[in-house]
Amino acid sequence: MSEELISKKELLDLTGISYGQLYRWKRKNLIPEHWFIRKSSFTGQETFFPREKILQRIDRILGMKDDLSLDALADVFSPSPGDIRLSAGDLLDRNIVTSTSLNLYIETIGSAERKSLYTFDQILTVYVLDKLLQSGDISLEEGRLLIQTLEEYLPGLAGQECGVRLTRKMGVAAFILVPGDVELYMDRSVRMVARLSLARCTEELKLLVSGSEG
Repeated sequence: MSEELISKKELLDLTGISYGQLYRWKRKNLIPEHWFIRKSSFTGQETFFPREKILQRIDRILGMKDDLSLDALADVFSPSPGDIRLSAGDLLDRNIVTSTSLNLYIETIGSAERKSLYTFDQILTVYVLDKLLQSGDISLEEGRLLIQTLEEYLPGLAGQECGVRLTRKMGVAAFILVPGDVELYMDRSVRMVARLSLARCTEELKLLVSGSEG
């Protein structure tokens, strides 16, 4: 199913931003180029946007632009992980993740090196794990399954929007990574337990890391 779209005129009216702001944010890569969708209308060519994504993004830009420069915001919204590496001690000392999640990650991947530096993808895996454990949506055993899934597929999804879905059928859990974070349609015996946007988690994690520095 295609995404619900919003026209440029409706977007500007609804958010109160100006045409100039919108295209300045586009030039600064705060809003992805592919979100600007040109379509034919009875008045000629008109620009549309994916409604939910653009409204969420503008809300976040407006909420953070007084505290961060546009360049810093562009880095936050970039799907690229950047060159962020932190040790286990850094992650715990800065309260980025809990010791329960970090220990489960270390145990699952079989790493005894608590002093080694973790890449952004590895930190993101622990961060997603931590969110789901703290929400009570997953068990420790399901957490191990999540770690294995993200460890295997996350590196190949670099730069892509992607959703994480947890489903259960007859008590059996399955994690699904959905490039593009599109809607899934499943039989009624499958229950959607949790869903997260990796792009949103990436944004949150970048803000958390930058905010905890210094």
